[in-house]
Amino acid sequence: MDKRRRKQMKTSHNYSCNCSQEVSSIEWEVINMTEQEEDLIYRMHKLVGDRWGLIAGRIPGRKAEEIERFWLMRHSQGFASKT
Repeated sequence: MDKRRRKQMKTSHNYSCNCSQEVSSIEWEVINMTEQEEDLIYRMHKLVGDRWGLIAGRIPGRKAEEIERFWLMRHSQGFASKT
C-alpha cells in the first residue's frame, strides 16, 4: 500500500471516530425554568433572536447552552410530541 492510500485510510478512520462522540438530543435532560425565566427568554428571543449568550447574560446562573437547549426542546417538533 502506498503512503497516500495509508494516509487516506487514517484520515477517514479519524472522522468516523469523531462521529460517535456527538451527543444525541434524546440524551438531553429536561431543563426546568421558572416562570419568570421563561417569560424573559421569550421576550429576549423576540428582541434579539437566537443570541443565546446575550439572553443568558440576563439570567443569573444560566449558560447559553442551557437557554438554547430549553428553547429547542420547547419549540422543536420532535420534542413537542414527546411531552
